[in-house]
Amino acid sequence: MKNNKSTFRRLLKLIEKYKFLVLLSLLLAVVVVATQLYAPILFGNAVDLALGKGNVDIKGIVAILVKTGIVIGITALAQWIMNVINNRITYRVVKDLRVQAFRHLQNLDIAYIDSHEHGDIVSRIITDIDQLSDGLLMGFTQFFTGVITILGTLIFMFSVNVKIALVVVLLTPLSLFVASFIAKRTYSMFQKQSQTRGEITSHINEMVGNQKLVKAFSREEASEEKFDEINERLTNYSLKASFFSSMVNPSTRLINAIVYAGVGTFGAISAIAGRLTVGQLSCFLSYATQYTKPFNEISGVVTELQNALASAARVFELIDEKEQIPDCYGAKELEKADGSV
Repeated sequence: MKNNKSTFRRLLKLIEKYKFLVLLSLLLAVVVVATQLYAPILFGNAVDLALGKGNVDIKGIVAILVKTGIVIGITALAQWIMNVINNRITYRVVKDLRVQAFRHLQNLDIAYIDSHEHGDIVSRIITDIDQLSDGLLMGFTQFFTGVITILGTLIFMFSVNVKIALVVVLLTPLSLFVASFIAKRTYSMFQKQSQTRGEITSHINEMVGNQKLVKAFSREEASEEKFDEINERLTNYSLKASFFSSMVNPSTRLINAIVYAGVGTFGAISAIAGRLTVGQLSCFLSYATQYTKPFNEISGVVTELQNALASAARVFELIDEKEQIPDCYGAKELEKADGSV
């Protein structure tokens, strides 16, 4: 976990260069969430205007529909701009990391190049950085919006009815506990998967690049056996990583369904007792859905982030390798060497 936190801090330093874009993305996320949370209030008001027979306020409903159209337009525009900014942040950070890794590779000691498989080095700079890119993009596009949605929904729910909002708050820790419990056990599997992926890339690269030597020394069978062994390990690690990570979403969905049922039951009782209008109950049920949805999305994001952090750790390992020691100041340059000893 310490290595995980250290990797995350180093990623934040890379992202810090684009803090203006990050703040702009957060601001747009707030706008998107605010407009999405305002829509259920409009729908609830429309329901209250059409409850009784012959008592339907057509003008009021039309006015609400116009407002809803404006809100949807603002949401769509803000979300489009936010996605453009998130893509720009992600691919600029990935570009900076790849350039940093490649430049460092040019200055590495020859001993490191000789003692490490070339395919593994290639895998770190290409495959692992691509995995990091996918995780970062999902983190920016869904994680920020999800967290703001959860906080915003709670504020709106407390403003409508405190008691029902408390039901949601009391059930929320169950979802957080389950997601955290599984995520902690997923990182090690993704780390092994990333390492083994680099190993198999390295083996394939070595065998294809040195095919003449393989055939000359009749090493075809030994090469196939080694490939099968690495491939078997990669399959096992990938299956375990996928299995543990796939448990997060259905587990949180189950708990979120319990939250929704609790809101529906308590809200219906309040509506029957006259403490809540039908429109407000409709609004609350919509909020319960919006509140639980980010937990499902964040659980998927956590899985991708675990994979991204495992890949980033391998890239930082390469960057942390000692560079070739330069010649001492004033060292004499070898001239007219004829090769004699």
